[in-house]
Amino acid sequence: MSNKDFYETLGVAKGAGDEEIKKAYRKLAMKYHPDRNPGNKEAEDKFKEIQKAYDTLSDKEKRAAYDQFGHAAFEQGMGGAGGFGGGFGGFGGAQGFDFGDIFSQMFGGGGGRQRDYTGADLQVGVEITLEEAAKGIKKRINIPTYEECDVCHGSGAKPGTSASTCSTCHGSGTVHIRQAIFQMQQTCPTCQGTGKEIKDPCVKCRGEGRTKTSKTVEVNIPAGIDDGQRIRLSGEGEPGTHGAPAGDLYVNVRVKEHKIFERNGLDLHCELPISFAVAALGGEVEVPTLEGKVKLNIPKETQTGRRMRVKGKGIKSLRSNAVGDLYCHVLVETPVNLTDRQKELLEEFEKISTGLDRSQTPRKKSFWDKVGDLFE
Repeated sequence: MSNKDFYETLGVAKGAGDEEIKKAYRKLAMKYHPDRNPGNKEAEDKFKEIQKAYDTLSDKEKRAAYDQFGHAAFEQGMGGAGGFGGGFGGFGGAQGFDFGDIFSQMFGGGGGRQRDYTGADLQVGVEITLEEAAKGIKKRINIPTYEECDVCHGSGAKPGTSASTCSTCHGSGTVHIRQAIFQMQQTCPTCQGTGKEIKDPCVKCRGEGRTKTSKTVEVNIPAGIDDGQRIRLSGEGEPGTHGAPAGDLYVNVRVKEHKIFERNGLDLHCELPISFAVAALGGEVEVPTLEGKVKLNIPKETQTGRRMRVKGKGIKSLRSNAVGDLYCHVLVETPVNLTDRQKELLEEFEKISTGLDRSQTPRKKSFWDKVGDLFE
């Protein structure tokens, strides 16, 4: 260990007050603590120097001896300086300073009584149709929960008795444990952080102050919600123990697969089968939407795969007034189970179509052009 000046180690002047020294130490200890610098030997050594400097300067007698004799005041065998021979004995706790203060800032330590005993968050699933997702709907969901014990009325103690102050933590809800070079604060294992000890628990709730039950919650599912999204209901989760706040309820929404439509963001897509005659000559057809049927004009000479847009017949946005569109993907259907007359007419059509100008069959022309290129 180096004999660097302790005031210089902490970055304070020789006449610094106790609060200034403590503040400087706290800042440096948080920076160089081994838990923040795993595997960093240099940071570990620096932390030990800082600890040694603070252990001396935070104690009035040690500081007076150090100011008078310097590091020699703590060397083995020196009888002066108030009998500090052997001095530090490694890393004894810094006088008047609790490492729990540092860990509370660094890692959210401390008792955490309310955090530890706030009710757990719950998750439930709800299945809705695409129509319900588009319009929004209210659903009633049954969820498991707890209620105040009707025997002990939430105290957890047998009627006629009451909880007493915890004998381990004396009501603080936390205990301090020392590990290696530092002291840590953790939840009391006896009372689990409540500060109270129930020696004669209620026979119904076994000291919890609550019993299992179920409740029905109404969930407002907004218009535009999509599959996989979830809704948070604050305070509708599992109740906390001994009066602590309840957790939250998360409702995971699943939208059933639709027989006709597929959703993509705010837009809907569907197949639209049309006859050969309508595809060739054009015409008006009915198409379905989530709100009913609408008319759609099919241009003449429409080919399979053409996408027809029906504006404003998609899904309303969850967060704005925007509305998606419906896209109908045309499928020219080949008829089946033909009558004799239909066969006769199609055969006649095929005969008169032989030798058609290739401009009348653009896809066929393109295909054979590519075939020609392949064999050249």
